[in-house]
Amino acid sequence: MKIAVVGATGMVGEVMLKVLAERNFPVTELIPVASERSIGKTITYKGINYKVVGLETAVSMRPDIALFSAGGSTSLEWAPKFAEVGTTVVDNSSAWRMDPTKKLVVPEINASELTKNDKIIANPNCSTIQLVMALNPLHKKYKIKRVVVSTYQSVSGTGVKAVKQLENEIAGLQGEMAYPYPIGRNALPHCDVFEENGYTKEEMKLAREPQKIMNDRSFSVSATAVRIPTSGGHSESVNVEFENDFNVADIRTLLSQTSGVVVQDNTDTNTYPMPIYAHDKDEVFVGRIRRDETQPNTLNMWIVADNLRKGAATNTIQIAEYLVENQLL
Repeated sequence: MKIAVVGATGMVGEVMLKVLAERNFPVTELIPVASERSIGKTITYKGINYKVVGLETAVSMRPDIALFSAGGSTSLEWAPKFAEVGTTVVDNSSAWRMDPTKKLVVPEINASELTKNDKIIANPNCSTIQLVMALNPLHKKYKIKRVVVSTYQSVSGTGVKAVKQLENEIAGLQGEMAYPYPIGRNALPHCDVFEENGYTKEEMKLAREPQKIMNDRSFSVSATAVRIPTSGGHSESVNVEFENDFNVADIRTLLSQTSGVVVQDNTDTNTYPMPIYAHDKDEVFVGRIRRDETQPNTLNMWIVADNLRKGAATNTIQIAEYLVENQLL
């Protein structure tokens, strides 16, 4: 099993290598791939040193699977080149997500749609993954009409430069700015670029991707995405209107029984999800589950996950595991 990790020296790439090792993915040959400035650098995987190679070299090595986390323009150019030589690409960027010819996959929800013909598979946006993990079982039982979500997203979602900006601000140092404003002691209602409709790209991903993953356009999602000064872990305040009424205790039970979801919801003991507890974990944590008392059939909940793991690296590797287990390569 020859595995290429494209973007191996980046934040998500490093977590991918860590998760591959943790989950004992059947790697017989690892091909770490990065941009030209990183070619020749050494990375260590399971105690063995590997030299970083360029994209052309990686394509010529014909890996079985290429796990991409190298940005949209790189994916658009290079994913088809890998696919042409028979490699199955699982891509973390937004490049292929809304392409009608590509699957957008959260394994617990729709991996069964994958076939051998799917040579480029899209990994959803980090905020979308944790949202649909909680929404999907509820939609099946109560039928969602509308979702309003406000996100509280960590700086690691932007990348190394943003993490450094926050660290510098905490330390009182001047440095390079990833954002147009300080992020320390601040909240920026500005994740990704603004589109013509006044929403950001991140907010539109949250509006469109859940419908594709859940294969249902009968419900709508309205989002406001906010960047906050946490170094890792995304949080979401979610308001869900259903067609059918529900019992809150039944919602807790249903979510507790959902693979990959952990309910942390006990106000008597101040138990609720927080980024500090989700750090380095693969589960999606749900709490503050309560009825919206202002309108019928409506629920409020709070969802937290590690955006570099289930929101990116872990979900990618779970897709790869499904491909291997079901002999779809």
